[in-house]
Amino acid sequence: MNNRTKKLVFTAMFAVINYVAFTYGKITIPITAGTSTAIHIANAIVVLSAWFLGPIYGGLAGAIGLSLADVFDPRYIASAPKTFLLKFIIGVVAGLVAKHYNLTQKTNRKEIITICATSAIAGLGLNVLLDPIVGYFYRNYILGIPQEAAKIIATWVAGSTAINAVICVFVSVILYLALYKSFLPRLPKE
Repeated sequence: MNNRTKKLVFTAMFAVINYVAFTYGKITIPITAGTSTAIHIANAIVVLSAWFLGPIYGGLAGAIGLSLADVFDPRYIASAPKTFLLKFIIGVVAGLVAKHYNLTQKTNRKEIITICATSAIAGLGLNVLLDPIVGYFYRNYILGIPQEAAKIIATWVAGSTAINAVICVFVSVILYLALYKSFLPRLPKE
């Protein structure tokens, strides 16, 4: 199997893992009638995808998997385009930081933890800033939700996004430490 095919297969696999992590591993928090947010660890899988597959393929795996999770859940279907954009950004940012510091070439545990944490904080931290802002404009201008309601929803989303980010930094680092020795040799080379 050539590198490109192998990369696409792993991207599809991570998209499925992202889908499953969100669909079956979330705690839904209702905000208003027909609107909700969720506490989940799926963003940790987006970050993990970017570390193993690189910024673009990892970002696509997260974006595709979590957008499909939104599409198949009536509570989140309207958020799918926003989800695609934001999860792709998480993956690209986390992947670029990890690539800059050569994460996949490191063997020192302390160095790996530092790079993973820095990379995860960069991607997820940007998401903490962007999700409420992009969500506000998306809900208000695209979905037509009144401005005051969109502000309230953005406030709730900001809180859950921050909680998710903190949890996902730890989860992504732990998962990488558990998997990298056996997983990295099987991945296609860039």
